[in-house]
Amino acid sequence: MAFYESIFILRASLTDEEASAVMEKMQKALEKFEATLVKAENWGKKKLAYEIDHQRRGAYVLLQFESAQGNVVSELERLYRLEDSIIKFLTVRVEEESLQMAAAGKAESTGKGVPEGGGI
Repeated sequence: MAFYESIFILRASLTDEEASAVMEKMQKALEKFEATLVKAENWGKKKLAYEIDHQRRGAYVLLQFESAQGNVVSELERLYRLEDSIIKFLTVRVEEESLQMAAAGKAESTGKGVPEGGGI
């Protein structure tokens, strides 16, 4: 099994319901590709590091998943490109130990969540 993290940025003009619908659509796509969703988080609207498609803010969404299929990333990114509300995305393969360390670190953290700033 290979582990992946995928972050995509939605247009800030979307409502929370529309953002949830896009997030759910991507989760269902992962199920269709027989990937196992480990974590899905909506980080909310944040300032972008640089302007993208005349947008200065965007809603960040994180998906962590595992899959035995090699084409799951290409298919997921194809769906990202087809979705007009997604302005930027990045998917990387991570080592299983990194996910375990991140989960352990989050359990020990103070609960402040994701730091402000930065962008893809």
